[in-house]
Amino acid sequence: MNKHHESTGPADEQQITLRGPAELADALPYLMGFYPNDSVVMVALHGGRGRFGGRLRLGIPQSPQEWPSTAEQLAECLVKGSERRGERPEAIVIFLCQDPADGEAPGQVMERLRPLAQRLRTACGALEVPVLEALCISGGRYWSYCCPDPRCCPADGNSLSLPGTSVMAAAATYAGIQVQGSLREMEARLSPLKTPSVADQPQALDSAGAALVPRILDEEGRKEVARETLVLARALMKRLREAPTTAPSAADIQDDSLISHDEAAAVILGLQDRETRDKAAEWMEGPEAESALRLWRALSRRCVGPYGEHAAAPLTLAGWVSWSTGDEPGARVALGLALRADPEYTFAQLLHQACNQGLDPETLRRCLRGARSDRTGRSSHRKERSAVPRAVRPPAVRRKRAQSGSVRPGTTAARRRARESRADGRGGTKSGRQP
Repeated sequence: MNKHHESTGPADEQQITLRGPAELADALPYLMGFYPNDSVVMVALHGGRGRFGGRLRLGIPQSPQEWPSTAEQLAECLVKGSERRGERPEAIVIFLCQDPADGEAPGQVMERLRPLAQRLRTACGALEVPVLEALCISGGRYWSYCCPDPRCCPADGNSLSLPGTSVMAAAATYAGIQVQGSLREMEARLSPLKTPSVADQPQALDSAGAALVPRILDEEGRKEVARETLVLARALMKRLREAPTTAPSAADIQDDSLISHDEAAAVILGLQDRETRDKAAEWMEGPEAESALRLWRALSRRCVGPYGEHAAAPLTLAGWVSWSTGDEPGARVALGLALRADPEYTFAQLLHQACNQGLDPETLRRCLRGARSDRTGRSSHRKERSAVPRAVRPPAVRRKRAQSGSVRPGTTAARRRARESRADGRGGTKSGRQP
Protein backbone atom coordinates (compact mmCIF):
# COMPACT_ATOMS: atom_id res chain seq x y z
CA MET A 1 0.00 0.00 0.00
CA ASN A 2 1.00 3.57 -0.50
CA LYS A 3 2.28 4.73 2.88
CA HIS A 4 2.11 8.52 2.40
CA HIS A 5 -0.28 9.50 5.17
CA GLU A 6 -2.49 12.53 5.48
CA SER A 7 -1.77 13.51 9.05
CA THR A 8 -0.15 12.13 12.17
CA GLY A 9 2.81 9.78 12.13
CA PRO A 10 6.38 9.60 13.34
CA ALA A 11 8.17 12.92 13.58
CA ASP A 12 10.42 12.23 10.60
CA GLU A 13 7.55 11.41 8.21
CA GLN A 14 6.16 13.91 5.74
CA GLN A 15 2.87 15.20 7.20
CA ILE A 16 0.17 16.73 5.00
CA THR A 17 -3.16 18.09 6.15
CA LEU A 18 -5.94 18.02 3.57
CA ARG A 19 -8.92 20.23 4.19
CA GLY A 20 -12.18 19.74 2.35
CA PRO A 21 -13.34 18.05 -0.86
CA ALA A 22 -11.12 20.16 -3.16
CA GLU A 23 -7.86 18.99 -1.62
CA LEU A 24 -9.09 15.41 -1.34
CA ALA A 25 -9.95 15.38 -5.05
CA ASP A 26 -6.56 16.83 -5.96
CA ALA A 27 -4.78 14.28 -3.76
CA LEU A 28 -6.33 11.20 -5.37
CA PRO A 29 -3.69 10.62 -8.11
CA TYR A 30 -0.93 10.80 -5.51
CA LEU A 31 -2.73 8.36 -3.22
CA MET A 32 -3.01 5.84 -6.05
CA GLY A 33 0.14 6.63 -8.06
CA PHE A 34 -1.92 7.28 -11.23
CA TYR A 35 -5.09 8.99 -12.40
CA PRO A 36 -7.84 6.38 -12.03
CA ASN A 37 -10.25 6.13 -14.96
CA ASP A 38 -13.69 4.56 -14.74
CA SER A 39 -13.01 3.53 -11.15
CA VAL A 40 -14.42 3.22 -7.67
CA VAL A 41 -11.70 4.11 -5.16
CA MET A 42 -12.16 3.62 -1.42
CA VAL A 43 -9.62 4.80 1.17
CA ALA A 44 -9.62 3.85 4.86
CA LEU A 45 -8.98 6.54 7.48
CA HIS A 46 -7.47 5.79 10.87
CA GLY A 47 -7.15 7.71 14.11
CA GLY A 48 -8.79 10.90 15.24
CA ARG A 49 -7.17 12.99 12.51
CA GLY A 50 -7.92 10.64 9.62
CA ARG A 51 -4.58 9.07 8.70
CA PHE A 52 -4.76 7.40 5.29
CA GLY A 53 -4.61 3.62 5.42
CA GLY A 54 -5.57 0.86 3.04
CA ARG A 55 -7.19 1.63 -0.27
CA LEU A 56 -8.74 -0.35 -3.08
CA ARG A 57 -9.85 0.29 -6.64
CA LEU A 58 -12.33 -1.44 -8.92
CA GLY A 59 -13.71 -0.62 -12.32
CA ILE A 60 -17.24 0.78 -12.12
CA PRO A 61 -19.66 -2.02 -13.10
CA GLN A 62 -21.52 -1.09 -16.28
CA SER A 63 -24.82 -2.52 -15.10
CA PRO A 64 -26.50 -0.71 -12.18
CA GLN A 65 -27.94 -4.10 -11.20
CA GLU A 66 -24.45 -5.08 -10.04
CA TRP A 67 -24.00 -2.01 -7.84
CA PRO A 68 -25.62 -3.34 -4.62
CA SER A 69 -23.54 -6.52 -4.46
CA THR A 70 -20.39 -4.67 -5.59
CA ALA A 71 -20.84 -2.05 -2.86
CA GLU A 72 -21.20 -4.70 -0.17
CA GLN A 73 -18.16 -6.62 -1.38
CA LEU A 74 -15.96 -3.52 -1.59
CA ALA A 75 -16.94 -2.28 1.87
CA GLU A 76 -16.34 -5.68 3.43
CA CYS A 77 -13.02 -6.11 1.61
CA LEU A 78 -11.66 -2.76 2.80
CA VAL A 79 -12.86 -3.06 6.39
CA LYS A 80 -11.91 -6.73 6.86
CA GLY A 81 -8.57 -6.19 5.15
CA SER A 82 -7.78 -3.30 7.48
CA GLU A 83 -8.73 -5.43 10.48
CA ARG A 84 -6.40 -8.22 9.35
CA ARG A 85 -3.59 -5.66 9.32
CA GLY A 86 -4.46 -4.79 12.90
CA GLU A 87 -6.41 -1.53 12.64
CA ARG A 88 -10.11 -1.13 11.94
CA PRO A 89 -10.94 2.04 9.95
CA GLU A 90 -12.48 4.97 11.76
CA ALA A 91 -13.99 6.26 8.50
CA ILE A 92 -13.83 5.85 4.72
CA VAL A 93 -13.48 8.25 1.78
CA ILE A 94 -15.05 7.26 -1.55
CA PHE A 95 -14.16 8.48 -5.06
CA LEU A 96 -16.17 7.74 -8.21
CA CYS A 97 -14.12 8.62 -11.29
CA GLN A 98 -15.61 8.40 -14.77
CA ASP A 99 -15.26 10.53 -17.90
CA PRO A 100 -18.45 11.57 -19.72
CA ALA A 101 -19.63 9.41 -22.59
CA ASP A 102 -20.28 10.95 -26.00
CA GLY A 103 -22.98 13.60 -25.67
CA GLU A 104 -22.96 13.38 -21.86
CA ALA A 105 -22.15 16.30 -19.55
CA PRO A 106 -19.99 15.81 -16.41
CA GLY A 107 -22.96 16.76 -14.23
CA GLN A 108 -24.99 13.98 -15.81
CA VAL A 109 -22.26 11.49 -14.92
CA MET A 110 -22.46 12.65 -11.31
CA GLU A 111 -26.23 12.15 -11.19
CA ARG A 112 -26.04 8.80 -12.95
CA LEU A 113 -23.53 7.52 -10.37
CA ARG A 114 -25.36 8.92 -7.37
CA PRO A 115 -27.17 5.61 -6.63
CA LEU A 116 -23.80 3.83 -6.59
CA ALA A 117 -22.42 6.38 -4.14
CA GLN A 118 -25.45 5.86 -1.92
CA ARG A 119 -25.07 2.07 -2.08
CA LEU A 120 -21.42 2.38 -1.02
CA ARG A 121 -22.28 4.70 1.86
CA THR A 122 -25.00 2.34 3.05
CA ALA A 123 -22.72 -0.70 2.80
CA CYS A 124 -20.02 1.01 4.88
CA GLY A 125 -22.61 2.14 7.42
CA ALA A 126 -23.87 -1.41 7.77
CA LEU A 127 -20.35 -2.33 8.93
CA GLU A 128 -20.45 0.59 11.39
CA VAL A 129 -17.81 2.57 9.51
CA PRO A 130 -19.05 6.02 8.41
CA VAL A 131 -18.24 7.56 5.04
CA LEU A 132 -16.54 10.88 5.72
CA GLU A 133 -16.71 12.05 2.11
CA ALA A 134 -17.93 10.68 -1.24
CA LEU A 135 -16.74 12.52 -4.35
CA CYS A 136 -17.50 12.22 -8.04
CA ILE A 137 -14.71 13.31 -10.42
CA SER A 138 -15.63 13.74 -14.07
CA GLY A 139 -14.56 15.98 -16.91
CA GLY A 140 -12.09 17.98 -14.83
CA ARG A 141 -14.69 18.77 -12.15
CA TYR A 142 -15.69 17.30 -8.80
CA TRP A 143 -18.88 17.03 -6.74
CA SER A 144 -19.53 16.00 -3.15
CA TYR A 145 -22.35 13.55 -2.47
CA CYS A 146 -22.13 14.37 1.25
CA CYS A 147 -22.11 18.18 1.36
CA PRO A 148 -25.50 19.88 0.88
CA ASP A 149 -24.11 23.44 1.00
CA PRO A 150 -24.31 25.04 -2.48
CA ARG A 151 -21.86 27.75 -1.41
CA CYS A 152 -18.95 25.29 -1.41
CA CYS A 153 -20.44 22.47 -3.48
CA PRO A 154 -22.57 24.03 -6.25
CA ALA A 155 -24.81 21.96 -8.51
CA ASP A 156 -22.46 22.36 -11.49
CA GLY A 157 -19.45 21.22 -9.43
CA ASN A 158 -16.04 22.76 -8.92
CA SER A 159 -13.01 22.69 -11.18
CA LEU A 160 -10.05 20.57 -10.18
CA SER A 161 -6.80 22.39 -9.58
CA LEU A 162 -4.32 22.50 -12.44
CA PRO A 163 -2.02 19.47 -12.31
CA GLY A 164 0.97 20.07 -10.08
CA THR A 165 -0.45 23.11 -8.25
CA SER A 166 -2.14 21.50 -5.24
CA VAL A 167 -0.79 21.12 -1.71
CA MET A 168 -0.47 17.38 -2.23
CA ALA A 169 1.38 17.89 -5.54
CA ALA A 170 3.95 20.12 -3.88
CA ALA A 171 4.48 17.67 -1.03
CA ALA A 172 4.71 14.74 -3.45
CA THR A 173 7.29 16.54 -5.58
CA TYR A 174 9.35 17.26 -2.47
CA ALA A 175 9.13 13.60 -1.45
CA GLY A 176 10.03 12.34 -4.95
CA ILE A 177 6.62 10.78 -5.60
CA GLN A 178 5.52 10.72 -9.23
CA VAL A 179 2.16 10.14 -10.87
CA GLN A 180 2.69 7.68 -13.71
CA GLY A 181 -0.18 8.89 -15.86
CA SER A 182 -3.72 7.65 -16.16
CA LEU A 183 -4.84 4.11 -15.46
CA ARG A 184 -5.86 3.86 -19.11
CA GLU A 185 -2.33 4.77 -20.22
CA MET A 186 -0.73 2.29 -17.84
CA GLU A 187 -2.99 -0.53 -19.01
CA ALA A 188 -2.27 0.32 -22.65
CA ARG A 189 1.41 -0.48 -22.11
CA LEU A 190 0.43 -4.03 -21.14
CA SER A 191 -2.53 -4.68 -23.43
CA PRO A 192 -2.54 -6.61 -26.73
CA LEU A 193 -1.21 -4.66 -29.67
CA LYS A 194 -3.68 -3.48 -32.27
CA THR A 195 -1.22 -2.39 -34.95
CA PRO A 196 -1.09 -4.03 -38.41
CA SER A 197 2.40 -5.33 -37.66
CA VAL A 198 1.04 -7.79 -35.11
CA ALA A 199 -1.30 -9.54 -37.55
CA ASP A 200 1.13 -12.45 -37.96
CA GLN A 201 1.61 -13.04 -34.21
CA PRO A 202 -1.27 -15.53 -33.79
CA GLN A 203 0.13 -17.66 -36.60
CA ALA A 204 3.56 -17.61 -34.96
CA LEU A 205 1.96 -18.72 -31.69
CA ASP A 206 0.09 -21.50 -33.49
CA SER A 207 3.31 -22.74 -35.08
CA ALA A 208 5.26 -22.56 -31.83
CA GLY A 209 2.52 -24.44 -30.01
CA ALA A 210 2.47 -27.22 -32.59
CA ALA A 211 6.24 -27.62 -32.20
CA LEU A 212 6.45 -27.32 -28.42
CA VAL A 213 3.47 -29.29 -27.11
CA PRO A 214 4.76 -32.74 -28.17
CA ARG A 215 8.08 -31.93 -26.54
CA ILE A 216 6.71 -30.73 -23.20
CA LEU A 217 4.63 -33.90 -22.85
CA ASP A 218 7.93 -35.77 -22.49
CA GLU A 219 9.91 -35.18 -19.29
CA GLU A 220 13.28 -34.68 -20.95
CA GLY A 221 11.74 -32.62 -23.73
CA ARG A 222 10.04 -30.41 -21.16
CA LYS A 223 13.34 -29.70 -19.44
CA GLU A 224 14.92 -28.85 -22.75
CA VAL A 225 12.09 -26.46 -23.66
CA ALA A 226 12.47 -24.77 -20.28
CA ARG A 227 16.19 -24.31 -20.84
CA GLU A 228 15.64 -22.92 -24.34
CA THR A 229 12.96 -20.53 -23.07
CA LEU A 230 15.21 -19.05 -20.39
CA VAL A 231 18.19 -18.79 -22.72
CA LEU A 232 16.10 -16.97 -25.33
CA ALA A 233 14.54 -14.70 -22.70
CA ARG A 234 18.00 -13.74 -21.44
CA ALA A 235 19.14 -13.01 -25.00
CA LEU A 236 16.11 -10.76 -25.56
CA MET A 237 16.75 -8.94 -22.27
CA LYS A 238 20.34 -8.31 -23.36
CA ARG A 239 19.11 -7.03 -26.73
CA LEU A 240 16.68 -4.63 -25.08
CA ARG A 241 19.30 -3.47 -22.57
CA GLU A 242 21.83 -2.70 -25.30
CA ALA A 243 19.38 -0.82 -27.54
CA PRO A 244 19.93 2.96 -27.85
CA THR A 245 18.07 4.98 -25.24
CA THR A 246 14.91 6.57 -26.58
CA ALA A 247 12.14 8.83 -25.28
CA PRO A 248 9.73 7.15 -22.83
CA SER A 249 6.84 7.66 -25.26
CA ALA A 250 8.69 5.65 -27.93
CA ALA A 251 10.33 3.06 -25.67
CA ASP A 252 7.58 0.43 -26.02
CA ILE A 253 7.49 0.83 -29.79
CA GLN A 254 11.24 0.30 -29.94
CA ASP A 255 11.04 -2.78 -27.71
CA ASP A 256 8.31 -4.27 -29.89
CA SER A 257 10.46 -3.79 -33.00
CA LEU A 258 13.40 -5.63 -31.41
CA ILE A 259 11.50 -8.88 -30.80
CA SER A 260 10.35 -11.05 -33.70
CA HIS A 261 7.00 -12.83 -33.78
CA ASP A 262 8.68 -16.25 -33.52
CA GLU A 263 10.85 -15.19 -30.57
CA ALA A 264 7.86 -13.74 -28.72
CA ALA A 265 5.80 -16.87 -29.37
CA ALA A 266 8.52 -19.21 -28.10
CA VAL A 267 8.98 -17.36 -24.81
CA ILE A 268 5.24 -16.77 -24.24
CA LEU A 269 4.49 -20.47 -24.60
CA GLY A 270 7.56 -21.49 -22.63
CA LEU A 271 6.45 -19.33 -19.69
CA GLN A 272 3.21 -21.29 -19.41
CA ASP A 273 5.27 -23.90 -17.57
CA ARG A 274 5.18 -23.07 -13.86
CA GLU A 275 8.78 -24.03 -13.10
CA THR A 276 10.10 -22.01 -16.03
CA ARG A 277 8.07 -18.99 -14.97
CA ASP A 278 9.34 -19.27 -11.40
CA LYS A 279 12.95 -19.28 -12.60
CA ALA A 280 12.23 -16.21 -14.72
CA ALA A 281 10.82 -14.52 -11.61
CA GLU A 282 14.34 -14.55 -10.17
CA TRP A 283 15.21 -11.62 -12.48
CA MET A 284 13.66 -9.22 -10.02
CA GLU A 285 16.38 -6.84 -8.87
CA GLY A 286 19.63 -5.20 -9.82
CA PRO A 287 20.61 -4.77 -13.49
CA GLU A 288 18.30 -7.60 -14.59
CA ALA A 289 15.09 -6.04 -13.31
CA GLU A 290 14.69 -3.19 -15.80
CA SER A 291 15.31 -5.28 -18.92
CA ALA A 292 13.16 -8.11 -17.53
CA LEU A 293 10.27 -5.70 -16.95
CA ARG A 294 10.59 -4.38 -20.51
CA LEU A 295 10.54 -7.94 -21.85
CA TRP A 296 7.48 -8.99 -19.82
CA ARG A 297 5.60 -5.89 -20.97
CA ALA A 298 6.49 -6.56 -24.59
CA LEU A 299 5.41 -10.19 -24.36
CA SER A 300 2.12 -9.19 -22.71
CA ARG A 301 1.41 -6.97 -25.71
CA ARG A 302 1.99 -9.96 -28.04
CA CYS A 303 -0.70 -12.15 -26.44
CA VAL A 304 -3.25 -11.30 -29.11
CA GLY A 305 -6.35 -12.94 -30.54
CA PRO A 306 -7.14 -16.35 -29.02
CA TYR A 307 -3.98 -16.19 -26.92
CA GLY A 308 -5.20 -13.46 -24.56
CA GLU A 309 -5.27 -15.86 -21.61
CA HIS A 310 -1.58 -16.63 -22.10
CA ALA A 311 -0.80 -13.05 -21.03
CA ALA A 312 -1.35 -14.05 -17.39
CA ALA A 313 2.24 -15.33 -17.11
CA PRO A 314 4.14 -12.29 -18.49
CA LEU A 315 1.70 -9.88 -16.83
CA THR A 316 2.26 -11.55 -13.46
CA LEU A 317 6.02 -11.38 -13.96
CA ALA A 318 5.71 -7.69 -14.88
CA GLY A 319 3.68 -7.11 -11.72
CA TRP A 320 6.19 -9.00 -9.59
CA VAL A 321 9.21 -7.05 -10.92
CA SER A 322 7.34 -3.77 -10.45
CA TRP A 323 6.47 -4.64 -6.86
CA SER A 324 9.98 -5.92 -6.13
CA THR A 325 11.53 -2.66 -7.38
CA GLY A 326 9.15 -0.42 -5.41
CA ASP A 327 6.55 0.46 -8.05
CA GLU A 328 3.40 -0.61 -6.21
CA PRO A 329 0.93 1.23 -8.51
CA GLY A 330 2.47 -0.42 -11.57
CA ALA A 331 2.40 -3.78 -9.82
CA ARG A 332 -1.28 -3.52 -8.96
CA VAL A 333 -2.19 -2.55 -12.53
CA ALA A 334 -0.20 -5.43 -14.07
CA LEU A 335 -1.48 -8.01 -11.58
CA GLY A 336 -5.05 -6.78 -12.04
CA LEU A 337 -4.72 -7.32 -15.79
CA ALA A 338 -3.22 -10.77 -15.19
CA LEU A 339 -6.30 -11.74 -13.20
CA ARG A 340 -8.52 -10.26 -15.87
CA ALA A 341 -6.76 -12.52 -18.40
CA ASP A 342 -7.05 -15.57 -16.14
CA PRO A 343 -8.99 -15.11 -12.86
CA GLU A 344 -7.73 -18.49 -11.59
CA TYR A 345 -4.01 -17.77 -12.08
CA THR A 346 -2.67 -18.65 -8.63
CA PHE A 347 0.63 -16.74 -8.74
CA ALA A 348 -1.16 -13.53 -9.72
CA GLN A 349 -3.77 -14.04 -7.00
CA LEU A 350 -1.13 -14.42 -4.29
CA LEU A 351 0.98 -11.48 -5.44
CA HIS A 352 -2.05 -9.21 -5.89
CA GLN A 353 -3.27 -9.98 -2.38
CA ALA A 354 0.18 -9.51 -0.84
CA CYS A 355 0.77 -6.22 -2.66
CA ASN A 356 -2.64 -4.86 -1.69
CA GLN A 357 -2.06 -5.84 1.93
CA GLY A 358 1.16 -3.84 2.06
CA LEU A 359 3.41 -6.85 2.69
CA ASP A 360 7.16 -6.62 2.15
CA PRO A 361 8.31 -8.28 -1.10
CA GLU A 362 11.67 -9.05 0.50
CA THR A 363 10.29 -12.31 1.91
CA LEU A 364 9.63 -13.64 -1.60
CA ARG A 365 12.88 -12.19 -2.89
CA ARG A 366 14.80 -14.20 -0.27
CA CYS A 367 13.01 -17.39 -1.36
CA LEU A 368 13.86 -16.81 -5.00
CA ARG A 369 17.46 -15.94 -4.19
CA GLY A 370 17.71 -19.15 -2.19
CA ALA A 371 16.28 -21.25 -5.02
CA ARG A 372 18.72 -19.69 -7.46
CA SER A 373 21.67 -20.23 -5.11
CA ASP A 374 20.71 -23.87 -4.49
CA ARG A 375 20.37 -24.54 -8.18
CA THR A 376 23.70 -22.89 -8.94
CA GLY A 377 25.34 -24.89 -6.16
CA ARG A 378 23.96 -28.18 -7.48
CA SER A 379 25.14 -27.31 -10.97
CA SER A 380 28.67 -26.57 -9.71
CA HIS A 381 28.70 -29.83 -7.73
CA ARG A 382 27.72 -31.83 -10.80
CA LYS A 383 30.50 -30.20 -12.81
CA GLU A 384 33.03 -31.06 -10.11
CA ARG A 385 31.86 -34.67 -10.03
CA SER A 386 31.98 -34.97 -13.82
CA ALA A 387 35.64 -33.90 -13.75
CA VAL A 388 36.61 -36.93 -11.57
CA PRO A 389 37.81 -39.92 -13.68
CA ARG A 390 35.56 -42.96 -13.50
CA ALA A 391 36.33 -46.62 -13.92
CA VAL A 392 35.39 -47.90 -17.36
CA ARG A 393 32.58 -50.48 -17.26
CA PRO A 394 32.14 -53.24 -19.79
CA PRO A 395 29.98 -52.15 -22.77
CA ALA A 396 27.31 -54.75 -21.97
CA VAL A 397 26.78 -53.34 -18.49
CA ARG A 398 26.47 -49.78 -19.80
CA ARG A 399 23.90 -50.85 -22.37
CA LYS A 400 21.83 -52.72 -19.81
CA ARG A 401 21.67 -49.75 -17.42
CA ALA A 402 20.80 -47.33 -20.19
CA GLN A 403 17.89 -49.49 -21.26
CA SER A 404 16.51 -49.93 -17.76
CA GLY A 405 16.65 -46.18 -17.06
CA SER A 406 15.10 -44.96 -20.30
CA VAL A 407 11.51 -43.70 -20.56
CA ARG A 408 9.72 -44.02 -23.86
CA PRO A 409 6.58 -42.03 -24.79
CA GLY A 410 4.46 -45.15 -24.35
CA THR A 411 5.45 -45.92 -20.75
CA THR A 412 3.29 -45.32 -17.67
CA ALA A 413 5.50 -42.44 -16.45
CA ALA A 414 5.27 -40.67 -19.78
CA ARG A 415 1.50 -41.10 -19.94
CA ARG A 416 1.20 -39.72 -16.40
CA ARG A 417 3.29 -36.69 -17.39
CA ALA A 418 1.03 -36.12 -20.38
CA ARG A 419 -2.09 -36.25 -18.19
CA GLU A 420 -0.56 -33.81 -15.70
CA SER A 421 0.39 -31.41 -18.45
CA ARG A 422 -3.10 -31.49 -19.91
CA ALA A 423 -4.67 -30.99 -16.48
CA ASP A 424 -2.40 -28.02 -15.79
CA GLY A 425 -3.55 -26.53 -19.08
CA ARG A 426 -7.21 -26.65 -17.91
CA GLY A 427 -8.43 -27.98 -21.24
CA GLY A 428 -8.28 -26.16 -24.52
CA THR A 429 -5.04 -24.14 -24.32
CA LYS A 430 -2.40 -24.96 -26.81
CA SER A 431 0.64 -25.19 -24.60
CA GLY A 432 -0.05 -26.81 -21.24
CA ARG A 433 -0.53 -23.58 -19.24
CA GLN A 434 0.03 -23.71 -15.49
CA PRO A 435 -1.11 -21.46 -12.65
